[in-house]
Amino acid sequence: MPTQGPRPLVEVVRLGLLPYREALRVQETYVQRCRAGAGASHALLLCQHPPVYTTGIRQKGRPPAELERLRLLGAEVHNADRGGLITFHGPGQLLCYPVLHLAAFKKSVRWYVSQLEQTAISACAGLGVEASASPHTGVWVGDNKICAIGIRCSRYVTSHGLALNCDTDLAWFGHIVPCGLEGKGATSLSAERGRRVAVDEAVPHVLRAFA
Repeated sequence: MPTQGPRPLVEVVRLGLLPYREALRVQETYVQRCRAGAGASHALLLCQHPPVYTTGIRQKGRPPAELERLRLLGAEVHNADRGGLITFHGPGQLLCYPVLHLAAFKKSVRWYVSQLEQTAISACAGLGVEASASPHTGVWVGDNKICAIGIRCSRYVTSHGLALNCDTDLAWFGHIVPCGLEGKGATSLSAERGRRVAVDEAVPHVLRAFA
């Protein structure tokens, strides 16, 4: 990410597979650390989640029957304090949660979201998949989303982030309207390449693009 002077250091934290609720707790710990450190303690949290549907701040009033329907599929359902609408997270998907103080980069949420999109686009390119941004937030291959983006920014400290479909079971997306966009689908690096692209293979490309 471009900035004036020396680029800030960002600690990479590999959390492995952990439940969504636990990831929220870990993020909050790093958010408080970043805030207390006046922006000197940036971190990039990498993980995967067991199957979970999450809704953004605009969807807290979803009908209980709909949420129960999703739970019966074998997934957890959580409200999240991020932007965006409903989406799915699960094994085979790389979650990147940057906890950054934007004062050390650029005090612009729009710029930051654009940088996350470019990070995902560059990572996809490194893996042989041509993806692009669109008027809809996220990164796309045609009409299919390959990377969802939903962030929270409080007093210029970021949390949540991006979810890149590597070897995700795309059937989970068929039970929702991902991100509230009718007529759009989901895809993955594996689907686009015609071979398995595991999360571990994608991580180095994401880290290079993020840097």
